[in-house]
Amino acid sequence: MEQRNFDRLGRHVGIIGLGAWQLGADWGEVSEDAALGVLAAAVDAGVTFLDTADVYGDGRSEQLIGRFLRSRPDHGLTVATKMGRRVPQTPEAYTLENFRAWTDRSRANLGVDTLDLVQLHCPPTAVFADDRVFDALDTLVAEKRVAGYGVSVETCEQARTAIARPGVASVQIILNAVRHKPLERVLPAAAAAGVGVIARVPLASGLLSGRYDEHTTFPENDHRTFNRHGESFDVGETFSGVDYDLGLAAVRRLAPLVGDDRTMAQFALRWILDQPGVTVVIPGARSAEQARRNAEAAGQPPLTEVELTSVRATYDELIRPQVHDRW
Repeated sequence: MEQRNFDRLGRHVGIIGLGAWQLGADWGEVSEDAALGVLAAAVDAGVTFLDTADVYGDGRSEQLIGRFLRSRPDHGLTVATKMGRRVPQTPEAYTLENFRAWTDRSRANLGVDTLDLVQLHCPPTAVFADDRVFDALDTLVAEKRVAGYGVSVETCEQARTAIARPGVASVQIILNAVRHKPLERVLPAAAAAGVGVIARVPLASGLLSGRYDEHTTFPENDHRTFNRHGESFDVGETFSGVDYDLGLAAVRRLAPLVGDDRTMAQFALRWILDQPGVTVVIPGARSAEQARRNAEAAGQPPLTEVELTSVRATYDELIRPQVHDRW
């Protein structure tokens, strides 16, 4: 698998990673055996970057990854986790004392002395401008609790504020075929600063897999049921904030481009990989087969100019009016 560099982290990773939210919670039930099978399939297919968070299943995702790491002591993987969503979302909660407690918990869950990468987990906007927060993160690095730190953001402006911080190694942001704003506002700035870009929600919560239609239903404990209107967290995290029916229309318009040699999901992942400045994309998977198919997108040829133009036109005509100015 092609490797790309996190310049400020001093690491290189495969361009397709694995997002592990679904191994913890909010995507319906995933058994331990299934979760470990997903991790094994992804890594065996060339994945070297795993992304999780302390809040996914209240630590379950981290613990399962930790169990997997122990089964492969010479794994050579980079594991990124996140912190900050276990408390009320007020800027006052983002203190060195809390950071130490949160990272200690994640280190225990993952079974490591030093976290490869810890990310602030979509914190309040005021946090990004607070020097004390980033001084505290620098302290975590000095104490060897973490090797590096980054931010997971909701908006492009949050990302740009973080990129200007000299210690920020990575920015994680929603980027996919129905969320284009980071192409203009984030990727060029990150590339110029040497900050890695982690593209999350790459399939728009599965919408871009092409497997869903108007009759699809999701479990009650799946955020695609309970957060469609932002009832529990930012609506942009569910179907990338796109109206479900409008998203289906966009997918149907793109489907003829896919062809017989790839899936709709692989087409959508390849589109992200073809955007200059992306370091790694982190699709989730609930089965070993999904993990393998996602990883295969890394070996597929880049999209043609005709295909790229069609994705842009579909976005501009159907999606842009609804979401472009929101995040």
